[in-house]
Amino acid sequence: MAERQIIKPQPGPQEEFLKTSADIAIYGGSAGGGKSWAILLEAMRHRAVKGFSGLIFRKNMTQVTAPGSIWEQTGKLYPQAGGKPRLSPAPCWTFPSGAKITFGHLETENTVYNWMGAELAMLGFDELTHFSQAQFFYMLSRNRSTCGVRPYVRATCNPDADSWVASFISWWIYQGTGKPIEERAGKLRWFVRAQDAFVWADHPSELASLYPDIPAKSVTFIPATLDDNPALTEQDPGYKANLMALSTVERERLLNGNWKIRPAAGLYFKREWCPFLDAEPAGIKWARYWDMAATPKTDSNDPDWTIGVKLGQDSEGRYYVGDVRRLRGAPREVEDAITNTAAADGKAVRIGLPQDPGQAGKALAAYYVRKLDGYSVTVTIESGDKITRFGPTSSQARAGNIVIIRGSWNEEFLSSLEGFPEAKHDDDADALGGAHRMFENRTDGMIEHLRRQLEAQGRLPKQQE
Repeated sequence: MAERQIIKPQPGPQEEFLKTSADIAIYGGSAGGGKSWAILLEAMRHRAVKGFSGLIFRKNMTQVTAPGSIWEQTGKLYPQAGGKPRLSPAPCWTFPSGAKITFGHLETENTVYNWMGAELAMLGFDELTHFSQAQFFYMLSRNRSTCGVRPYVRATCNPDADSWVASFISWWIYQGTGKPIEERAGKLRWFVRAQDAFVWADHPSELASLYPDIPAKSVTFIPATLDDNPALTEQDPGYKANLMALSTVERERLLNGNWKIRPAAGLYFKREWCPFLDAEPAGIKWARYWDMAATPKTDSNDPDWTIGVKLGQDSEGRYYVGDVRRLRGAPREVEDAITNTAAADGKAVRIGLPQDPGQAGKALAAYYVRKLDGYSVTVTIESGDKITRFGPTSSQARAGNIVIIRGSWNEEFLSSLEGFPEAKHDDDADALGGAHRMFENRTDGMIEHLRRQLEAQGRLPKQQE
């Protein structure tokens, strides 16, 4: 007979999260603090209550069901309590008592209306900062119960200085440093919402005298860090090193739980992070990525630059910035610069180009593939915001893993990177990040597919097998 496994929260913040009596409890802080596991344990608490219905949201359905997702984690936990899974019409676990825990999404603002009529004793939000304030408070109208369990809300999140959540929990956070106030962790406060404004108090009686017709709701915030999750650090001792390798902003958020940190000039790149060499070393594999613009400079405008960054990597994984080309010109001038630079670099240097969304972007990419026939060309469709895209490159620079080859282009290039993301122009960061992704994310298959399409259309001579 298999030994019975004991399921319980880890001592510390996770245990406090499951013990709190707050109407709304938010469990947040660094990555790896055991937040998702805590909310899954909380939802399972009432598995023996007939008629209990809990719902846990992620922003979209991919986040619910993808490998490693919160749904996959339930498979390690809920079967031990007799839970039976069902995927349709929504992912759900049903327990012998009839209690249900459902997993859903709120991908758009209007998705909340899909839950009209729902009765949810426990309402959960995994990564609360991904949801809007309007979504959160609308769903409180579904937080009701006739099963005997007092309706309540539980949420988890990582810090986000620009989220409405940062303002909502500001009493628990040092506003100067962005770090949680230890002595306030887990403390209850009460609020009412009057004329769309939040009015807070240390005791519900204070609010009752001011707003006798509006019941107050209790709230608490419980911070957690990676150190509060020994189960993870024992299984994956290298995870902390992964967090320490993040960019300054992301490291402050995800490792140190900082609720005030924002992207600022100098946080993503500093020239003192980079060693310098007088000449390119031998044995380097090179690529040049172009961030393209097509507006000439005049006396009355300040257009973006077309930037081409030549980046190399040695056998040990260190990167080298060997050359940077920049110009402001019309489309024909940009085209000439790219083709002339390709000829100067030689065919051993791979070429990377961005593809804008839409048919025009596809057509331009196809045009450049034809124009650069004979060269190894990689076309990438960029996704995500600029800061996120530059993050991995910033981490490499901070680690001293990007070497700068001395040249006349150094000052403009380095000054531009140090101004990112606050400077008006971020073309150098986009180009360097794009070049870095050519080594981290090989997309040769995409360009090969595009090449074969052009060959089939008779717009490009077939390559000899």
